[in-house]
Amino acid sequence: MCSKPAPYSPQHQRRLRHPRRGFTLPEALLAIVVVAVGLTGVLLAFGTVVRSSGDPVLRQQMQAVAEGLLEEIQLKPYTAAANAVASGCARDTFNDVADYNGYSSTGICTVDGVAIAALAKFNVQVGVTTGTLGGVATAQRITVTASHGGESVRLIGWRTDYASP
Repeated sequence: MCSKPAPYSPQHQRRLRHPRRGFTLPEALLAIVVVAVGLTGVLLAFGTVVRSSGDPVLRQQMQAVAEGLLEEIQLKPYTAAANAVASGCARDTFNDVADYNGYSSTGICTVDGVAIAALAKFNVQVGVTTGTLGGVATAQRITVTASHGGESVRLIGWRTDYASP
């Protein structure tokens, strides 16, 4: 059995002058393991956030592309008029809503057909169908779909014949 040194013995005096400091090897190893597990969890969470952080930006860009094209179409006259055939992705000869039916483009370009390099990986499709909107028989349903990779944004708008005599 171990006995405690007497309060004023030389052994007791040495312990009081030089108390033990630091960690033992098992304590240090346990601290390293706990910190490593915690850091692994934090890094996995950051990895998940970083991987999906670009998605909102892409979705906003697709939304902006679709909104811009839908607005362009809705500003065109309802009544069909003769026009020249457009070349490539140009839309400068489109002079009524129905001209956009079936329009499709890989990469986004301006109205006059100039490709926008930053939007080269985006695609857009347009469909225009005749329908009834709230009892108004002369209405056209415009569907614009912008896509990038596996994601897409679809906007639906209507154009009625409010300006014709």
